Amino acid sequence: MIRPLFSRATYRGWIYAFLGAAMSLPPLVVALFAAPSQWPAALRALGFSLVLCAVLVAMGAPRAARRGCVRLANGLLGTGLPAPLESSTSLWVNRLWTSAYLAAHLAVGGAVTAVACLSVFAAVVFLLVWLSGGGPVASFGWTIHVEHGWQGLWTVVVCAGCLALAGYVTVGGAAAMRLLAAFLLGHRPAERLAAVEEQRDLLAQRNRLAQELHDSIGHTLTASTIQAAVAGELMDSDPEAARRALSSIEETSRAAMDDLDHVLGVLREGRSPTTPQHTLADLGPLTERVRQAGAGLRVETAGNLAQVPATVSRETYRIVQEGLTNALRHGETAGISLRIAAREGWLEVEIINRVDAAVPFRPGRERGHGLTGVAERVRLLRGEVSAGRTGEPATHWRLAARIPLRSAP
Repeated sequence: MIRPLFSRATYRGWIYAFLGAAMSLPPLVVALFAAPSQWPAALRALGFSLVLCAVLVAMGAPRAARRGCVRLANGLLGTGLPAPLESSTSLWVNRLWTSAYLAAHLAVGGAVTAVACLSVFAAVVFLLVWLSGGGPVASFGWTIHVEHGWQGLWTVVVCAGCLALAGYVTVGGAAAMRLLAAFLLGHRPAERLAAVEEQRDLLAQRNRLAQELHDSIGHTLTASTIQAAVAGELMDSDPEAARRALSSIEETSRAAMDDLDHVLGVLREGRSPTTPQHTLADLGPLTERVRQAGAGLRVETAGNLAQVPATVSRETYRIVQEGLTNALRHGETAGISLRIAAREGWLEVEIINRVDAAVPFRPGRERGHGLTGVAERVRLLRGEVSAGRTGEPATHWRLAARIPLRSAP
């Protein structure tokens, strides 16, 4: 019972109540001036109430008012309220709830401050009168005589009771405001739904960025490894070709580092990416890097790829990048073919490369995270995808995807 009187939360609650009492002065003064004394009592009461309500509604109307109430309650009452989300469906409702909370804060704060100040004042008066030799104490029509010496020792108990009353009134007022804050300042159903949707979109964006980072870094490491091997073989016989391979490694590594810095910066700061993303218009540099890795790549395109929707174009670029990376990593570098065609409302992608027919099928090798990512991208675009060995004997690996152009999200 004594601990709450010495808790920091009690003193923070008193500060919160005092702020409410202080904020109640301007609207009360405006309401008093709006209801002059010449009016009849009933009309004055009506005018005072209407003006006071109007001022409170005006105080709760700005968006900053709700944010300020939430921060103040979290800082002094320890409520842990979430930051308000001002959606169009709940904007005016939230403003009315904020005005109601302000009215409660002003009323409870004024009552707590008045009772606490009077209790502390009474404790000090009784103690001072007793220490000064006793005498009468008159207040609110009551007169109490304080005796001198040990006969007035009861004033110490009264002083302790007054201080305890001030503390417990503050604790009770803070508890009441916590309940009201959770009810009036908490998220409404529309805000909770918006928060869930925002979190879902954020997680989806982070997963997409992680997938893009996997594709980009995986392609760069595979191409750089092959180019390094080519440079080592040609270092003595063809130094110029070796230098070109090393230069290509430098360029692809620098591009990968830029992608890595960009994606990690986005994930750290939780913001949307602002730099342009690769699309089918960037297929030229991608296929050139594959050729510089020593691969024999044949590219065939059909249709107007510039008219492909932006979302489909971005995701298809990543699909092609992953398919070529797998071809370099698991197949033979000679005889890789890439075909992209946009026709009849569909975008068709086909990558075929030679593989060793004698190597047995191993799911852990041929169906790794890369193909899983390709399947996820195509599924999100409502398309079809297939991957596997083809031919008799199974000397080729074929990755094919068909993506609709009109129904893509």
